[in-house]
Amino acid sequence: MMDRGLRASAGAAFLLLATSFIARADGIPRPVFKSPRPSVTAYNWTGFYAGINGGSGFDTSNFASHSVKIRSKGALIGGTFGYNLQTGSTVWGVETDLDWSDASGRGDCGAFVCEARNDWLGTLRGRIGYGFGRWLPYVTAGMAYGHVTASSTDPAAADAGRTRVGWTAGLGIEHAFSANWSAKLEYLYVCLGDVSRNSVCDTGVTTSNISIKESVVRAGVNYKFNGPIFSKF
Repeated sequence: MMDRGLRASAGAAFLLLATSFIARADGIPRPVFKSPRPSVTAYNWTGFYAGINGGSGFDTSNFASHSVKIRSKGALIGGTFGYNLQTGSTVWGVETDLDWSDASGRGDCGAFVCEARNDWLGTLRGRIGYGFGRWLPYVTAGMAYGHVTASSTDPAAADAGRTRVGWTAGLGIEHAFSANWSAKLEYLYVCLGDVSRNSVCDTGVTTSNISIKESVVRAGVNYKFNGPIFSKF
């Protein structure tokens, strides 16, 4: 009987201790587990790139000797090389390209026929844009150079052909459709100046032989070689 009483007393004591421990445990704050904050990634335009471009050139040539304005047009195709540096959402860049061109046109110069032609065109420009994720609208300006040829059936007018250096300005938009590939569309206004004098683009006929002005609309595809593909913030 005594043994049975001791066992009953031990069981009651154990039950009392367990109840007390559970009561205390309920008052202990439990750890709260938070899911990690998701990182936000944005496309990064920094890096060297190269590509191809093609489009159309619309040229206006003023022949001073005959007070004639000739409209030329033709295709352009060539290569592009450049570098971008992104700081925040602003993208700074420098770009150069060289295109073959068959832009040409002719018109009546009194009793004769005048012809103007642009054989090739190159630019070296700065770019600044604002990155909206994978979209990059930008403005651009810099130096333009190309070979222009002017001729006339007038035996008294000598043919002129030379490489001219002028300026260009324009705007465009580029879209990164994959990690390293992007496509762009841009417009450039090009002034190659006067064949016989300088790079001043006059709005009308001048006495300095032939002035060359051109509008270029083209598309291109670029491949980015290096630099971070994405930035985290």
